[in-house]
Amino acid sequence: MATPDTPHTPAAVPSNWNLPNAITVVRILLAPLFIWMLLADGGHDGALRWWAAGLFIVAIATDGIDGAIARRQGLVTDLGKLLDPIADKVLTGGALVALSILGELWWWVTIVILVRELGITVFRFVMLRDRVIPASRGGKLKTILQSVAISLYLVPLWLVFGDWVHGFNAVVMALALIMTVVTGFDYLLAARREGRVKRDA
Repeated sequence: MATPDTPHTPAAVPSNWNLPNAITVVRILLAPLFIWMLLADGGHDGALRWWAAGLFIVAIATDGIDGAIARRQGLVTDLGKLLDPIADKVLTGGALVALSILGELWWWVTIVILVRELGITVFRFVMLRDRVIPASRGGKLKTILQSVAISLYLVPLWLVFGDWVHGFNAVVMALALIMTVVTGFDYLLAARREGRVKRDA
């Protein structure tokens, strides 16, 4: 406990130049390579398709790794809170657009998800004047569902198990779509409630 003779020393603020943030940046940089590989395959389910799917899964899996390192080592930063969801959106958004270009996913699904994601991202940037808003638990669950759904669409498991896989993939994508819309409204309502509390205070 600090006394008049022992001034309080504030906790050191972690630098933005740390391992978790570097992993997040690498995830963003991997997105163009993944998209190129997927489109270069042209929907032929060849080697490039498998490599693209593998790269996406590895890249999106690093989301949990950088977050765990940041929390364990006390390296959570405002920059990391901002970059982390952006990295997820670059990867998932690029995958959705590429799948729609290949005719494997309805465009309206991609558009609904992108409108929600881009809208919330713009909102987060606007709110930077007051505070950084981290991803909620519902938002993280939404990201997991999106990642699983997209991974199922990317990996050509129908070559192994048959065409019924397409139906299963569509169900998982529908769940991801519902969670995306619901958490979007929930996010805006929560931010509105927090804003009212700050004004009242």
